[in-house]
Amino acid sequence: MTRIGILSDTHGFIEPRLFDFFASCDKLFHAGDIGNKETADNLSAFKPLVAVHGNIDGYDVRAAHPEIQRIDCEEVDILMTHIGGYPGHYDRNIYPILKNHPPKLFIAGHSHILKVMYDTMLQFLHINPGAMGNSGIHSVKTAVRLVVDGNNMKDLEILEIARR
Repeated sequence: MTRIGILSDTHGFIEPRLFDFFASCDKLFHAGDIGNKETADNLSAFKPLVAVHGNIDGYDVRAAHPEIQRIDCEEVDILMTHIGGYPGHYDRNIYPILKNHPPKLFIAGHSHILKVMYDTMLQFLHINPGAMGNSGIHSVKTAVRLVVDGNNMKDLEILEIARR
């Protein structure tokens, strides 16, 4: 059993309450727009970090984190990118990968809108954890955690923090 924390769009800010929310997690997945290398370094010092760069990330973050990550977590194939869209409206750059080799879990950020949806056409779970930073259109900061147990995903929980 592996507990994973999922976040996106921190834009250089780490919400202190994330540390409590992700305390039980074994790994963190960051779906881009990290903001700077220091933010990524602080997250990876806390828990093992799997991350992709986003459209606002500079060269230092892009050099350390690819545009797309595909990894196995237990028996769950996870594909993660920053700009991915959502079921029925995927980004044209990621759609061929999703269609030709669908993962079991697809993680994308960028929209700053929390979405957890099952893609019935391609048969996978899509998670956009929303945004956890202080920059952007969102009024609520959000993050997700869930348990991967073999080939099952369960016990999904959401952290919501009102922006001031």
